[in-house]
Amino acid sequence: MPMVTLVKTIDVSRLVKVSKRKHLSFNMLMCWCIGKAASQIEEFYKLPENGKFYQYDQLAVNVIVNNKNGGINSCDIAFTNDLLQFSKDHAELTRKTTDECKSFFLEDKMVVGTSAMIDTELDCIVNQYTEQFCNPMVMWGKYRKGLFKTMLPVSFQFHHVQMDGGHGARFLENLQAEIRKFLT
Repeated sequence: MPMVTLVKTIDVSRLVKVSKRKHLSFNMLMCWCIGKAASQIEEFYKLPENGKFYQYDQLAVNVIVNNKNGGINSCDIAFTNDLLQFSKDHAELTRKTTDECKSFFLEDKMVVGTSAMIDTELDCIVNQYTEQFCNPMVMWGKYRKGLFKTMLPVSFQFHHVQMDGGHGARFLENLQAEIRKFLT
């Protein structure tokens, strides 16, 4: 599995402010920005799997949810440019996943995985991939508050057959740009 991991520290000051002012989940806002940034890059709609290349028309963002029994489940949320709709879907689906302790998958969409370990400041996360999971994955820990900025190290891992390092770097630049212009 030719996997590539890029790490970049991004300024999430605007998302933190919006999260607090609008009473929206920071992680939901991150997921929406990830979907927005990924939707601008053609390679995100392709998935190498079992020696084949699949093309998708739509994206989804996956989140890992702590369920009510103390375990975790996976939850796919269809990406839409409509933040209010994405927020509503995110709240409804993660609540359902938490309560039912069952994973929720969207088989007809290309899924960008996320994993947020917000209780710990992390410098980098590298996931071990298997043939079962070839989707791109964005991971982060706890953001770091500074005097004027709030920064967040982000790890982005992807299959090298799906995209090159330049596409991955462009995604991270797009992510930073989406966060900077968020609700301006």
